[in-house]
Amino acid sequence: MELIDIGVNLTNKRLRYDVEQILEEAHQQHVTQLIITGTSMEHSQMAIDLCNTYPEQLLSTAGVHPHDAKLWMENSPVELVNLAKQNCVRAIGECGLDFNRNFSPRDQQVDVFQQQLEIARQIQKPVFLHQRDAMDTFVTLLKEYRDQLNAVVVHCFTDDKQALYQLLDLDCHIGITGWICDERRGQELQSSVKDIPPDRLMLETDAPYLLPRDLPQKPANHTNYPKYLPHILNTVAYHQGKAIEVLADEVLNTTRHFFNL
Repeated sequence: MELIDIGVNLTNKRLRYDVEQILEEAHQQHVTQLIITGTSMEHSQMAIDLCNTYPEQLLSTAGVHPHDAKLWMENSPVELVNLAKQNCVRAIGECGLDFNRNFSPRDQQVDVFQQQLEIARQIQKPVFLHQRDAMDTFVTLLKEYRDQLNAVVVHCFTDDKQALYQLLDLDCHIGITGWICDERRGQELQSSVKDIPPDRLMLETDAPYLLPRDLPQKPANHTNYPKYLPHILNTVAYHQGKAIEVLADEVLNTTRHFFNL
């Protein structure tokens, strides 16, 4: 069995000082590659640097998270295009909208999201998207660009069935995290995950965040790691009514195709 974690915040201060050990522990659990999430210009460059250090195991995205939209500058589009030209960068993002916490003004989030969609359209790389409490605006913007985009994944999907169907109708891929392992908040996702077609489903830990609540043994530091991806796989397989090995093959093929691996 081979797995790829499509969303790891490996540049986060809780992870970046233990990269070699994290990669070794992930590999022991058959997680052979990680895609580092770029969340700002600075962290996108840090992700590229890590990919250059561990080219066999790491790939990345490059983009600006809606939380950091306020840091977008006049030269940011050119800077992002230059980052995206690196071979290890396989998608634009993490970009999108987050109207839950509003760390950046909403109008600025919308503007920066549109600019990154335009960049993805121009260079024809997939987009790696974030959405929280902004579904209507998010879908409206995405519809404007969808036919011109290479491919789209909405990562860390936690919304309801109606939102899922809207995204699938837009031919989006869906990233599932340990949210599905939460017996409180994950119930709706547990019931709807079976509706995600095999060629649209990918798996991620979003480490160091979203530690699965039902892990038999949780780490003392409460940090999530890529080595826990098989636990998420097992949970998704259970709720889809599939054999673990079958789902693992499906997800691997979908991930390779999406990220051109």
